[in-house]
Amino acid sequence: MKKIIAMLLALVMVLAFAACAPADGGENTKAPDGGEATQGGSDLKVSVFWYNESDAYLSTVRSALNAELDKLGVTYDNQYAGNNQSTQTDQIRTAVTGGSNLLVVNVVTSGSPDVAKEILNIAGDIPVVFFNRAIGTEGKDVPVLEAHSNACFIGTDAPEAGHLQGQMIGKYLVENYDEVDVNGDGVISYALFKGDESNIEAIYRTQYAVEDANKVLAEAGKEPLKYFDPNNADGYQVDLNGQWSATAAKDYMDTNFITYNEASGNMIELVICNNDDMAQGAIASLQAQNYNLPGQHVVPVFGVDAIDAAIQLIADGAMTGTVKQDAEGMAAAIAGTVASLKDGKTPVEALAAQKDDRFSVAADCTSKLYVAYAPYTGE
Repeated sequence: MKKIIAMLLALVMVLAFAACAPADGGENTKAPDGGEATQGGSDLKVSVFWYNESDAYLSTVRSALNAELDKLGVTYDNQYAGNNQSTQTDQIRTAVTGGSNLLVVNVVTSGSPDVAKEILNIAGDIPVVFFNRAIGTEGKDVPVLEAHSNACFIGTDAPEAGHLQGQMIGKYLVENYDEVDVNGDGVISYALFKGDESNIEAIYRTQYAVEDANKVLAEAGKEPLKYFDPNNADGYQVDLNGQWSATAAKDYMDTNFITYNEASGNMIELVICNNDDMAQGAIASLQAQNYNLPGQHVVPVFGVDAIDAAIQLIADGAMTGTVKQDAEGMAAAIAGTVASLKDGKTPVEALAAQKDDRFSVAADCTSKLYVAYAPYTGE
């Protein structure tokens, strides 16, 4: 009887051990600081750091990147900094100590070479793939990347989105001028919502959206755009939290309507947004005032990203246009780079190995890869 009980106990232990083992033989990892962890079958341990969890465009990138990394069979985790650089820096330090051997970083403080240098110093010999948010403005990222052979950047050519948005706005206004000019004064009054005061993408989008639209208008013999509030010398309203959020744009637009409206003869006739989240907020405010609804006057609203919600708003006629920032392309470029690094290539070699019409190595630095933008109006 004792022998039977002992055999049964041994069998239970074997079954319990089998139940606890990873089903695919991969390594289970627990992400530091509450990040979500996944598992894979290689000894490459990738930590991906996001400036914020709620950014709509980056949520699409993350879903696509997770799928790509799953295909590669690498162990990875996602960590979120809550738009706090100190938090992200601590997360990176913890990941390095915990054995991560490849860092993919969506840096919080955009445009800061000093922050990038600090991250690279923490990483040491570990490869770092910066992505989406620039690590320097006006070419100041180039010396940082060239001084660190283990680093590269995957993103977009920052001015391109602003140029495309401005050209799209100008073309639309020339074709629909009288309809847009609600008060008939021969000048289009606009509001502009900026996502982040220091972000290089936001800076260029804010600048070129207006400049390039005015060039198109000038060529057609039209007056330049006029910012709706003569007391605002900046010519934009910025999300003070740097979140590029729908909430910020809606709150601003709601307040603007109190003084600037059709009844007062000074209606905002055009809305330019640095991203589609802010465009959604502006449209929500417009719709609350009975604009941009079926059968009602549409104030043209332009954004950047071409997220699914914006594409639907354009299809519904509530939004006029956006600039596609290729989320799937961004994810594919990052994953392709990770795969090449996994095979022993250097970051520069990894970028050069990318074979996709959507990607191009930057003219000023072989450590930078750009994913192309494209205009989107639903046509």
